Amino acid sequence: MDKEDKTTTGLDDNSNAGEGQRRGRRTNNREGNRKPDERREREQSEWEEKIIQVRRVTKVVKGGKKLSFRAVVAVGNGKGQVGIGVGKASEVISAIQKGVVDAKKSLVNVPLVGTTIPHEILGKTGSSRILLKPAAKGTGVIAGGAARSILELAGVGDVLSKSLGSRSPLNVARATVDGLRGLRTFEEAARLRGISIRQLFS
Repeated sequence: MDKEDKTTTGLDDNSNAGEGQRRGRRTNNREGNRKPDERREREQSEWEEKIIQVRRVTKVVKGGKKLSFRAVVAVGNGKGQVGIGVGKASEVISAIQKGVVDAKKSLVNVPLVGTTIPHEILGKTGSSRILLKPAAKGTGVIAGGAARSILELAGVGDVLSKSLGSRSPLNVARATVDGLRGLRTFEEAARLRGISIRQLFS
């Protein structure tokens, strides 16, 4: 009887050890899986997304009409980088995801002077025109619609803007990005003209 007891206890110990090892492996796998997820969250938290417009689009094909959705999405990090993209799909979520991917492919670097832009500029796209002017600290983003979303995502805190042409959200957003793309710092302007910064302001 003693031998049998010893053998059974030995089996129990081995089985417990096996369970402990298995549990240990599982926890290690979970820890290993968490690390990439944390990295992904950090990468995603860098970029902010704003949906400017979602429209239902119909295309006439043989046999009837095909329904799809078009999403206009703006992406920015609030540190001088912003982009706009368009995505089309049969579902809204898929269209937004495609728009985000498209926006990240066409990022624009925006030169900032404190919280505003360095100089006045007029952005144009199609029949849309938008005027951007630097503003004093504390003014805020004086803009509406698509232009406001683009400027906020770019990290511009004080600016004056006025839409002068077509008010289509997509064209206004593209005109705003066009204006931000054309901005130059004082150093770049002086270098392009072949003069010093002192001569530029004199």
